[in-house]
Amino acid sequence: MAPSNRVWRCRAAERDWDNGSTASSITSMAEYTGPKLFKEPSAKSNKPIIHNAISHCCLAGKVNEPQKNQILEELEKCESNHLMILFRDGGCQFRALYSYFPDTEEIQKLTGTGPKSISKKMIDKLYKYSSDRKQFTVIPAKTVSVSVDALTIHNHLWQAKRSAVPKKSGK
Repeated sequence: MAPSNRVWRCRAAERDWDNGSTASSITSMAEYTGPKLFKEPSAKSNKPIIHNAISHCCLAGKVNEPQKNQILEELEKCESNHLMILFRDGGCQFRALYSYFPDTEEIQKLTGTGPKSISKKMIDKLYKYSSDRKQFTVIPAKTVSVSVDALTIHNHLWQAKRSAVPKKSGK
């Protein structure tokens, strides 16, 4: 019975809030000293997670060592707290490293192959890296946030630029 009481108490507190009762919220408001509007914390960095993802998943192995070292060097130089990996597709093939700015929601390329910047409309899927399983999983979300570690863009954006082949002149 205790678990159902806890659920009831939570619902009762919600009901108080909905009814405009401030009995339970006055004490919590008095203790709160932060900004009035919620802002997602940006001080926490995902650099260690991205470092692990690149080292142990995306560019693991001797074959990828030169590219991995170059990417990790760029990662260390970067002052951004939030980084994202761009994958070619759902196969999680590394393409580029991007910096994410939560305040402006901009995604700018640091190094690798991909567009200079990525807009919301370009994004196909979002991924989160699990350090213990050493793998990426799709996040069922539509919006980018600091909890995203990697992403893919829509396939048509990857179409290779055609080399400059002289066109036959029509006489």
